Amino acid sequence: MTDRFRLTIGQLNATVGDLPGNAAKAREAWDAARAAGAEMLALPEMFITGYQTQDLVLKPAFTEQAMAALMDLGGACADGPTLGIGGPWRDGDRLYNAYWIFRDGRLVARVLKHHLPYKQLFDELRLFDSGPISGPYPVGPVRIGSPICEDSWYPDVAETLAETGAEILIVPNGSPYHREKLDLRMGHMVGRVVETGLPLVYVNMVGGQDDQIYDGASFVLNPGGRKVVQLPPFEEALVHVDFTRQANGWQAEPGPMTPQPDAWEQDYHAMMLGLREYLRKSGFAKVVLGLSGGIDSALVATIAADAIGADNVRCVMLPSEYTSQASLEDAADCAARLGTRLDTVHIEGARDAVAGALAHLMEGTSPDTTEENIQSRLRGVMLMAISNKFNEMLLTTGNKSEVAVGYATIYGDMAGGYNPIKDLYKTRVFETCRWRNANHRDWMMGPAGEVIPPQIISKPPSAELRPNQKDQDSLPPYEVLDAILEGLVEKDLALKDLVARGFDPETVKKVERLLYISEWKRYQAAPGPRISTRAFWLDRRYPLVNRWRDGL
Repeated sequence: MTDRFRLTIGQLNATVGDLPGNAAKAREAWDAARAAGAEMLALPEMFITGYQTQDLVLKPAFTEQAMAALMDLGGACADGPTLGIGGPWRDGDRLYNAYWIFRDGRLVARVLKHHLPYKQLFDELRLFDSGPISGPYPVGPVRIGSPICEDSWYPDVAETLAETGAEILIVPNGSPYHREKLDLRMGHMVGRVVETGLPLVYVNMVGGQDDQIYDGASFVLNPGGRKVVQLPPFEEALVHVDFTRQANGWQAEPGPMTPQPDAWEQDYHAMMLGLREYLRKSGFAKVVLGLSGGIDSALVATIAADAIGADNVRCVMLPSEYTSQASLEDAADCAARLGTRLDTVHIEGARDAVAGALAHLMEGTSPDTTEENIQSRLRGVMLMAISNKFNEMLLTTGNKSEVAVGYATIYGDMAGGYNPIKDLYKTRVFETCRWRNANHRDWMMGPAGEVIPPQIISKPPSAELRPNQKDQDSLPPYEVLDAILEGLVEKDLALKDLVARGFDPETVKKVERLLYISEWKRYQAAPGPRISTRAFWLDRRYPLVNRWRDGL
């Protein structure tokens, strides 16, 4: 008789710190796995605590309560499938990222993470101790090996598990999204399958946590590296996978194969989910933002409508005498297409009051960016007042190009609790707007169709803080600026490398200078979803005061 093994993959969304809520979600999944006749439920890495916990996991009271929650959950999950769930384990003065295995209400194994990631956005090397490579554990007719996330990116852990009798690899993950991440993961996992000859189940967390997005997209590979199950990205899923023992080992039977979207859709879904999750997990149901008639605020308004529905989005136009009639009309057009509320608050009176209060100090000086920034800061004051009064989170709308070079006013248009496009360069803002106008998905709560007016996409960007102002008065054309920034930020190129690629030396030096002197602004900026490998904050950490400049 052919041996069979049914595994339930729990691609679920945990909330950092919500120990009872995460335990309840795990128990609900376990009940579903039991009803489906599964031998095991596999949940993601650090599921009981949510991920990443950052320094919260160093607090002894939190760790003790997390371990107690695990033991209570495991004890309640008797008379059913084995439960695999991630959580911390403290042993004396040592703290581990562990995968806890419960069967019949008892803890039967504990796998410890061996390779601790410390590059890009990860800091596990300062949080956890490295555990020894754990051996496989039995579940029904099969022996399971569980490399935890980073452990599967290197050959040694999987090879040791195969050598010590593992027959299936189940990899629990808290693997955050960045563009093209699925292909990167797949390459590493195929490597483990080819090296060991074992089938592999990749179980990833889904959902948002601060600036990190977990995209799920869990999958199953058979020996030889053939993918036979692919779960959807950015959505919770509970899927049952059947394995049968063949003459040459265990094989997974084909299951759901959800198509994976292209990079434009993945990025948009990540930005939308990041906002939706940040609001939900922070306790906000509504948002407010300044809708200027420009492309950045139009895209943020669209993402917000898709995240929580247009009825929960308040757009505010804050005009001055420098605001063009076209901008007023474009903002109204965009709000109407989206179905959001649009309020108007004039800032001239407040600006004149501030100018009058400062007149005795400013006497004899010429107008400059000081007066321009007063306008921006007054808009921030008014938007924050609306946010406070109506309990609506203020969204800020600066793109990565502006955030990079400081083309934004601290305590002005940078005011806010979250920035959905913080990691999106301006040139990608344009293309993302075109993509959204041409595409609608069932996970979007906003309307279908051309929701961003074409004239907003085509007109020259302007802050409209002085007469006839255009962004390119102060900055290189965005296609040039973004190419230079991608070289400096994403690739860490030297100035000479950029000049060799044909960029003007003075322009390159100017952009580098603006990048470095704006670090202090970014330190105070609102969080936003990470969609690249060099997002500001966790991926790229620079000193606020830095006198070094590259030379040519």
